[in-house]
Amino acid sequence: MLKQLLLLMQSEKQTGSRFRQKLREYSTLIRESLAGSEQDYTSLRLGEAIFLLAVPMVLEMVMESVFAIADIFFVSRLGADAVAAVGLTESMMTLVYALAVGFSAGTTAIVSRRIGEKHPGEASRAAAQAILAGVFVAVILALPGIFYSYELLRLMGASHELAAANHGYTRIMFAGNVVIVLLFVINAAFRSAGDAAISMRVLLVANGINMILDPLLIFGWGPVPSMGIEGAAIATNIGRGLAIAFQFYILFKGNKRIKLSPAHFIPDFGIIASLVKLSIGGILQNIIATASWIVMVRIVSAFGSAAVAGYTIAIRIIIFALLPSWGLSNAAATLVGQNLGAGRPDRASRAAWITGFANMGLLGLVSLVFIIFPGHFIRLFIEDPAVIDLGVSCLRIVSAGFLFYAMGMVMVQSLNGAGDTYTPTLLNFICFWLIEIPLSWYLAMKMGLESKGVFYAIVIAESTLTLLGMYVFSKGRWKLKKV
Repeated sequence: MLKQLLLLMQSEKQTGSRFRQKLREYSTLIRESLAGSEQDYTSLRLGEAIFLLAVPMVLEMVMESVFAIADIFFVSRLGADAVAAVGLTESMMTLVYALAVGFSAGTTAIVSRRIGEKHPGEASRAAAQAILAGVFVAVILALPGIFYSYELLRLMGASHELAAANHGYTRIMFAGNVVIVLLFVINAAFRSAGDAAISMRVLLVANGINMILDPLLIFGWGPVPSMGIEGAAIATNIGRGLAIAFQFYILFKGNKRIKLSPAHFIPDFGIIASLVKLSIGGILQNIIATASWIVMVRIVSAFGSAAVAGYTIAIRIIIFALLPSWGLSNAAATLVGQNLGAGRPDRASRAAWITGFANMGLLGLVSLVFIIFPGHFIRLFIEDPAVIDLGVSCLRIVSAGFLFYAMGMVMVQSLNGAGDTYTPTLLNFICFWLIEIPLSWYLAMKMGLESKGVFYAIVIAESTLTLLGMYVFSKGRWKLKKV
């Protein structure tokens, strides 16, 4: 009996020792990931590589999601019309985000592949060409929003009073298109090169400035006048603009994998053509997805400002929850691209599947919280009972599909990281235009479910996208993609 007790005590001691050892290992990895790692991610142990990339990428997306929450938190104090104006503007701005994310996909595919091939100079040149192309297209897209902000709000279903009082916000946000695109493209270059900690720090700078300026410019303080909803747009653009200045400082003065010189910005139409070819798929898949969101906002707007406001707040909360998972997806895209460049396609595949299941665990927990306690989150932003009811319905229904979204976003980003940006485009077209939009209209208008019909359609379409994405990825044709 005594011998068994001693053996048990020894076993417990060894277990505690192993636990402490593992805790020290993870603490070391976290510190290394936040400081910035110079590891070769094509040869590092796969679990370690995912962890080192994922931690700063998740935190970067947390910072990005703070942008989505901060403005609406302060603007909600101005009333339902102001929140609705932000929602309608953001719905139109999704086209700009589609451009930015599309160019990010092209940048990730090329830069990660060159890094995997051990050609950092070519990766730097590709990053510079992506910046040139992104700025050119962003300027063109800014013009309609600058000159026709009132008309665009009216087109989206806003009343004359709402559009007249709030179109200044729309104009300023569209004028800041360039900073949005640059922030996304340059951070994609850092991430795909393996310098994910830099992208995280850039968003930390942008958010810190935005959160300080938001209440100051919206409500005024001392000599600073109250600018209302326009102050939110100005704060966001200043925060992003200063973050871009930080990015360029690192690109030209730093010692990271991507290091630029003026010569890199001489137009190289061969690289630009390859980038545009890859980016078109990324842009189209995001335009297809975001255009469906615009249509759904238009459907929801038929049920009044309260419906739009509730939908806007709930979607912002959902974005806040999903963006960290996009961080994990971006880690998968980087690992897929770099390992294909290093000639290790099987390792690329394992990285994607492991990341996908980890993402399901993360979002599964968030889903439970949103389903059980949706009202607590909506009330953080507004006290209007009608808006709260709509927001609770949206948050509870849409979050029920989080497990599917988790794996789906990893599959799509992994295909993009491999340079196969056209397969996700086709999947988005099928799921969002052939399923989500018609189903939203039918459930909301014909079945009498009103806004809830839109929420159900989102879950069905996103879940279908995940199943199709898993099937396509498992076939493995992406492994043969040349970039």
